[in-house]
Amino acid sequence: MKHSQYESEHTKFIKQLKDKTPGMEERQQAGRALLWDKAPLSLDEQRRIEESRLRQQAYPYQTKI
Repeated sequence: MKHSQYESEHTKFIKQLKDKTPGMEERQQAGRALLWDKAPLSLDEQRRIEESRLRQQAYPYQTKI
């Protein structure tokens, strides 16, 4: 038996929130694009970034004697 009519409390809450807050999904997508959806880097840019990284010893808080 399938329960295709069942909706969890969480799903109901999200649907109500989206109904009460117009434009919320567009703001979510804009925020995601700002933080996560980046254009791919060229090979030259990747090489330059890798070369500009500072090398760090394995245990940075241990002083060399």
